[in-house]
Amino acid sequence: MELKAGDVVMLKSGGQPLTVAEIKEEEVLCLWMGMEGDLFRETLPLATLARVEEEEDDEDEDEDDEDEE
Repeated sequence: MELKAGDVVMLKSGGQPLTVAEIKEEEVLCLWMGMEGDLFRETLPLATLARVEEEEDDEDEDEDDEDEE
């Protein structure tokens, strides 16, 4: 799996989405916001992460287009 800064990942075991800040060999520096707005930072092994697939907003865009007609 190839990651780049800005990608959204999750621990394979679950949890909340994490944002990739930096990649160094097999380690990934991740950032996330806590429930109270605190910023957390942790370096995690690449093998423990899975990329989160972004949902496409095609349906929302189609609805907006229909409203304009």
